[in-house]
Amino acid sequence: MILKKLVVGPFASNCYIVGSESDNEGMIIDPGASTEQILSSIKELGLNIRLIVLTHGHMDHIGGVKGVKEATGAELAIHSDDARFLRRLSLSTVYNLSFPPPLERLLKDGDSIDIGGLHFTVLHTPGHSPGGICLLGHGVLFSGDTLFNYGIGRTDFPGSSHNQLMDSISTKLMALPDDTVVCPGHGSDTTIGTERRGNPFLST
Repeated sequence: MILKKLVVGPFASNCYIVGSESDNEGMIIDPGASTEQILSSIKELGLNIRLIVLTHGHMDHIGGVKGVKEATGAELAIHSDDARFLRRLSLSTVYNLSFPPPLERLLKDGDSIDIGGLHFTVLHTPGHSPGGICLLGHGVLFSGDTLFNYGIGRTDFPGSSHNQLMDSISTKLMALPDDTVVCPGHGSDTTIGTERRGNPFLST
């Protein structure tokens, strides 16, 4: 699996470019900003981007969607409960963008995402936002703003719920093997085992 992380935008959001080595097909997870940087990395990796997946609809994770989508022609996917962010948010004052971009795929828990020889499962993990998701596959969890390295997502936004987030983490993420690599929406990578043992928000 080809995996490249880019830290983009004023909120230092993690954008991931994921590709299949067998056929050079790829997807982008959370193009939050810095469209030119993302497109340059895609070109360097030689990937044909088929899909753009948004782990949730907050502005620091969707700011580069329009430019990346127009340049790649990739399908855009987000959980149905967060699709409203794309329909309602106007980011013109922040990113000089015009929304909404075309939305082709509404995700739900348990959906499969297939990119070339790669296969990922959608885990609906609401709490940070109603439609927050994680992507799981090949020993890697792209956790969005659900789980961080020794942290968890904020729950002080409209539509957020601390209890819901903790339930998502405990039932969906803590059920994964310890060696599962966690690639979060902000900050450095970690593992499920590391968070299980040391994340202060998960201690009882």
